[in-house]
Amino acid sequence: MTVNESTADRVIRFVLALVLFYFAFQSASPWNWILGIVAVVLLFTAITGFCALYKILGISTRR
Repeated sequence: MTVNESTADRVIRFVLALVLFYFAFQSASPWNWILGIVAVVLLFTAITGFCALYKILGISTRR
């Protein structure tokens, strides 16, 4: 896995993951499970710097 996300991209994903985690734990709705899963994916990609969707589409935000 090669890093294909810029630092700004990683920070945005991390902050968005935290916001989604916050909303995911507000109530016990099935939609909150989906928010939680999306938050986990965003957090994983922010930490690793690798986005599989970027790889498939041939995109890289890293210089």
